[in-house]
Amino acid sequence: MHGDLEAQRHWMEITTHLPMSQWYFYDLQYWGLDYPPLTAYHSWLLGRVGSIIDPSWFALSTSRGIESQLLKVYMRASVLVSEYFVYIPAAIILNRKLGRIRGLSSWESSVALVAVLMQPATILIDHAHFQYNTVMLGFTLASISSILAGRALWGCVFFVAALCYKQMALYYAPAMFAYLVGICAVQGFNFSRFFSIAVVTIISFAICFAPLLLGSIYDQYRGISAFTAREAILPPLLAELPLSFNEQSWYFPPLLQLTQSIHRIFPFARGLFEDKVANMWCAIHTAHKLTQYPLGQMQRISTVVTLISILPSTMTISLFPRAELLPWAMASTAWGFYLCSFQVHEKSVLLPLLPMTILLGSDGGLGTELRAWIGWANMLGAWTLFPLLKRDELRMPYGVLTLLWSYLLGLPPTSLSLYFGRQSSNGGLNILTKLVHLGFYVAMIAWHMGEAFVPPPEGKPDLWVVLNVLIGFAGFGVCFIWCNWQLILQSGMMEDYFGDRQRMEAAQKMKEKRQ
Repeated sequence: MHGDLEAQRHWMEITTHLPMSQWYFYDLQYWGLDYPPLTAYHSWLLGRVGSIIDPSWFALSTSRGIESQLLKVYMRASVLVSEYFVYIPAAIILNRKLGRIRGLSSWESSVALVAVLMQPATILIDHAHFQYNTVMLGFTLASISSILAGRALWGCVFFVAALCYKQMALYYAPAMFAYLVGICAVQGFNFSRFFSIAVVTIISFAICFAPLLLGSIYDQYRGISAFTAREAILPPLLAELPLSFNEQSWYFPPLLQLTQSIHRIFPFARGLFEDKVANMWCAIHTAHKLTQYPLGQMQRISTVVTLISILPSTMTISLFPRAELLPWAMASTAWGFYLCSFQVHEKSVLLPLLPMTILLGSDGGLGTELRAWIGWANMLGAWTLFPLLKRDELRMPYGVLTLLWSYLLGLPPTSLSLYFGRQSSNGGLNILTKLVHLGFYVAMIAWHMGEAFVPPPEGKPDLWVVLNVLIGFAGFGVCFIWCNWQLILQSGMMEDYFGDRQRMEAAQKMKEKRQ
């Protein structure tokens, strides 16, 4: 209980009992609120409904660590209900939109939709480990669907909602920003479109933060301080400003709330990575300890490396701003953030996997190549979560869901038809792809056998977890390269390049003949 489920329950506890101005200040050492305002409002709503059933579930302070089975049922049901309100409708609408654009049959679209809704990593994290990631992911799907429908402004609204629910949606932000800049600037600068996008985005952020900021003003009017007995420190962002503020003024409470929420949302003091995660920094740390370097220095280095990693995809989508390329660009930037950015959690792998998986509903999505690559990425992503799931005693759900999903899409270990036999011979995978995929599948199976039956040697208790990190990092690096390469190919950039080369060579030959 004292994991993410308790964290979510605790946020329902504080949002239903404390004034708004104290939400981001109250007892930060015990699962302090560290997500954007939409998560806080969602917690308030669920806490209010749950308190009608049993007020003891969310009683202030005394409910900590409560182990009620009925509470667990309610909490898990709340994930399902939230998913049915946001994620599932958005996935269905986007799937139908992609199917109509590409002229897919209803059977192909249905299989692709089931694959999206049955993603093992998403189900295991949200419904087993316990999170509400599908709300943020649902807003993201709604944003993509709106853009595909030619409604860029609604796309901005839904994407801001995703950002204001969970800051992890920032993994997609560079691709979204580059696309919006592209549609405004590629064919001559369209000022009216740029202005409308900017205004709608700002208004959307303002609406999301308005209840929190207005609530702080109202609390000041009632004589309620944002500071509790346990926390009386100004947010670093506010304390470091070279200005003095009148704490009795009307504007100080919203400024205090804004800076404190930003400080909580972006936890730069936590460290380079969370636990053991299959990204570049954790992989390097296994051989060369990065903790010996100042935290500020590592923040700067990770920022520069992340910017470099997302540069190819953002440049491509800005130069070729076509809506159908957006999932490829979002997957590429999300992989760049996951592999290279600061403070990455294992669960963040859900972000690059989603835009990849929705491409199963596009043209050729259920064909050999895309199905093999997208399926392999999802199986690898779920596999890297196993050490986290094992701590929660979720081995059985992990095994059932991953094998069921692999059976649905005809993937190893339940089927080898994509790599051998008739499917592989009819315009199938090249030998290098087969070797890479099958090599990782064998490594994953071998790892599970070793982790289950071979105890780690003395002095190396984390041996199997470290191997999981290293194998996962290598595989995700391949996914990152493949997504970027597919984006470049789909954009037509290579065709333009080779076409120009051919025209130049033909012109040179004509010139030589005339001479």
